[in-house]
Amino acid sequence: MSLSSPALSSGSSDKRRVVVIGSGFGGLAAAIRLAAKGYHTTVLEMRDKPGGRAYVYTDKGFTYDAGPTIITVPFVLDELAALNGKTIADYVKIVPCDPYYRIFFDDGRQFNYNGDQAQLEAEIARFNPDDVAGYRAFLDYSRRIFDRAFTDLADASFHNIWQMVKVAPDLIKLRAEQSVYSRVAHYIKDPALRQIFSFEPLLIGGNPLRSSSIYSMIHYLEKTWGVHFAMGGTGALVRGLVRLLEDLGGTIQLNARVEEINVEAGKVTGVRLADGDVIPADVVVSNGDVANTYRKLIRPEHRRKWTDRRLEKMRYAMSLFVVYFGTNRTYEHLPHHSIILGPRYQGLLGDIFDKKVVADDFSLYLHTPTRTDPSLAPPGCECFYVLSPVPHLGGGQDWDAMKDEYAERIFKALEKDHLVPDLRKHLISKLIFTPKDFETKLDAYAGSAFQFEPILTQSAWFRPHNKSEDVDGLYFVGAGTHPGAGMPGVISSAKVLEKWL
Repeated sequence: MSLSSPALSSGSSDKRRVVVIGSGFGGLAAAIRLAAKGYHTTVLEMRDKPGGRAYVYTDKGFTYDAGPTIITVPFVLDELAALNGKTIADYVKIVPCDPYYRIFFDDGRQFNYNGDQAQLEAEIARFNPDDVAGYRAFLDYSRRIFDRAFTDLADASFHNIWQMVKVAPDLIKLRAEQSVYSRVAHYIKDPALRQIFSFEPLLIGGNPLRSSSIYSMIHYLEKTWGVHFAMGGTGALVRGLVRLLEDLGGTIQLNARVEEINVEAGKVTGVRLADGDVIPADVVVSNGDVANTYRKLIRPEHRRKWTDRRLEKMRYAMSLFVVYFGTNRTYEHLPHHSIILGPRYQGLLGDIFDKKVVADDFSLYLHTPTRTDPSLAPPGCECFYVLSPVPHLGGGQDWDAMKDEYAERIFKALEKDHLVPDLRKHLISKLIFTPKDFETKLDAYAGSAFQFEPILTQSAWFRPHNKSEDVDGLYFVGAGTHPGAGMPGVISSAKVLEKWL
């Protein structure tokens, strides 16, 4: 359908039919926005629960959030709730975390990272007093990046090359061609502090040594709005958004796998499910993996730009090895979020992103949600997940054969007095999720946990667009389109749809 078609006009008197594929945060945000505009909106989720990568597992009384656990920029959630005249607090309780992260170095040093300027500068001074001034300059740089890349451009469509041309001078001034690590190193000299202020692209699947310095804005974003958690787990936030969608008249169908997006004369006409049912639609919004949406759901004859060959040439983000585990004791000394850095930084990143090998060492993210919400575990117990960045399936690893041994290596590394002493002695629940599971359970191309690697030549106009260039009436939200991965990004991607719908 053309952009001027009455069928896509927000002022159309009759309800147009919208199908949203996938109930991750991007899909739910898109469905909420479209339902609020009067579209007849149906979300189709292939699994038995909503949430996509924010799925919830339960085992022996433990509640495990499968994916995103960090809520930043909560106002993007309030924007959704405001569409129903409410705030996000009407649907879920969101609380701040302090510290945001505790960062553990291999030599035993620790760094408490939070939003208080005086406390943060005191932590920096413990490592290198001369870097306090450099950090202030970096914070100002991060703010300027945020003002341009997020405030001005997060909900830009970038469907037209001229939109990229218009912002290019600003990106050049902000040195967007440099990496996050390079920009941090420009301001900060201590090697440990450089790691602290450059690791954040890993949270969206990026290599800090290669990700565009645009992603330096993550620091300002976190420091300004904080790091938060939903009581009841991230799954409680998913359930709250589902209720918001239903309040607005939208519906969600579970166990509804889409097998094909039907296209006639270059336009979507609906979707065909795995059980053979056909659901007519004027608009289809995919919150699924972009590469696999094109490769698996749209026949090749309908694709001129996003061919299989072009998609195979894209650079895909790393994957993750995740262990969800519960213990029959608590560890009160641990914060909610821990970053455990290994003995290598640049070398490990090279192994993951370039050589695509599973190294003998690793860096870890340890999530301890029961520090904030004890109800996620049985009384007297602790709930965790630990993730290790690993190569996507392009590395060729046999994860079925190696997953138990790799989990044991991680558990051994965690059994330190300042981390999770005697972990295996107190272990009573364990679930493992590998890159192969990303491919089979989440239908992620190459088992990537974040879709396309966030480098400059795969950002903004260079990413697959929110409005399909190949099929009229097809739109994308989520990590694989603009603005990118991370909860604020995927939720903001739904706002881009309002440029057309």
